[in-house]
Amino acid sequence: MEFFRISRTIPFMRHSLALNMFSLIFFVASVAFIAVRGFNLSIEFTGGTVIELAYPETAPLVEIRGQIQSLGYTDFQVQNFGTSRDVLIRLPLSEGQSSADQSVALMAALSASEPNVVLQRVEFVGPQIGRELIENGLLALLFVIIGIVIYLAVRFEWKFAVAGVVANLHDVVIILGFFAAFQWEFSLAVLAGVLAVLGYSVNESVVIMDRIRENFRRLRNVDVREVIDGAITQTMSRTIITHGSTQIMVLSMLIFGGPTLHYFALALTIGIWFGIYSSIFVAASIALWLGVKREDLVKPVKKDDEVEEVYTE
Repeated sequence: MEFFRISRTIPFMRHSLALNMFSLIFFVASVAFIAVRGFNLSIEFTGGTVIELAYPETAPLVEIRGQIQSLGYTDFQVQNFGTSRDVLIRLPLSEGQSSADQSVALMAALSASEPNVVLQRVEFVGPQIGRELIENGLLALLFVIIGIVIYLAVRFEWKFAVAGVVANLHDVVIILGFFAAFQWEFSLAVLAGVLAVLGYSVNESVVIMDRIRENFRRLRNVDVREVIDGAITQTMSRTIITHGSTQIMVLSMLIFGGPTLHYFALALTIGIWFGIYSSIFVAASIALWLGVKREDLVKPVKKDDEVEEVYTE
């Protein structure tokens, strides 16, 4: 499906060196922010108090957040679970207060506006669980990267596998760099967004690589740079349709999803745009610099097969 077709090939690779220098600067800056500033980890990683409440009617989440802020909390989470009347609240650890003290103070504040609110459960989540979540998240990220390498190497060729992995890591590090630089809250939802971006970005790279392979089969005696430029140009309409529709959905979560989905949607937004950029300029450029050629993707016809075909005719 195409909304439009570009008749003239756009020379993307002509600017690959300058744009990849820009990528390198962005990548190094992201690594520096991660190393120096670190992440603003949510209480899912650092530990805190989990409180479950039951309201007689639909819970006023905005009002609940305002009442919790009035108690002096800034890093907390309020969300529905199960039904619209059930509320899950996560509060960070507070010096001089136990989980029981936090729940008593919270219930006193909430009962002032809704006396029929019921406290269902209070549970302390220690930082040990947070360390396990971080380790499991890093393992999940490692397994995803290994799977992408194996998939690209089997489907295409090792040069494309290396190019695809570097481009995907480029996207992940830059997303993490944004969260470290601006100290946005890094939660399990954000980690899920980062893993989603990995799969989303590699899909865009695979589409372009497929078209490069098709062009190598159709076009002979054509410069590799022209083949890559042609493949990217031919997939531009598909890229705009796919990423545009996805971005509309993500923007709806960013605008209307509330605090629970805000940073998840923000991570996806950064990943979508840098995923487009890296698939075109980073992955394709690295494959070009590694010396990808027609023989890497198109198997030469054996002479015996040619002789057999001639004899059959």
